[in-house]
Amino acid sequence: MPAGAATPPAASPSVQARSVPPPAVQPPAVEPPSVEPIEQTRPRELTETLPPYRVQLHNDDHNAMDHVVEALLKTIPHMTSERAAEIMLHAHNHGQATVITCPLELAELYRERLEAYGLTATIERA
Repeated sequence: MPAGAATPPAASPSVQARSVPPPAVQPPAVEPPSVEPIEQTRPRELTETLPPYRVQLHNDDHNAMDHVVEALLKTIPHMTSERAAEIMLHAHNHGQATVITCPLELAELYRERLEAYGLTATIERA
């Protein structure tokens, strides 16, 4: 301390024991994000997102009719034996028949399964 300066009075014991809390810190004011209305668009139809394809079964002279019906029943879910027989007869009499119309990925799966049974099948856009 410089010479001639007065020394501050000593704090009383009661003041020393008290501590003053720091002033409360306020978080910065945050504005809520602006919410813009969502554009209303029409729902997309299934055929727009997954266009349909036809699985065509072609007639051949190598497979027995009961083998074709059995292959259809094992390949296509929910296929009835009556519907499988109709498809087989249509392919036999007209050269080809539509087995199912579905999205491309399923059509490829069904075609591959039918070909695994030795049948001739193709896919075309519906």
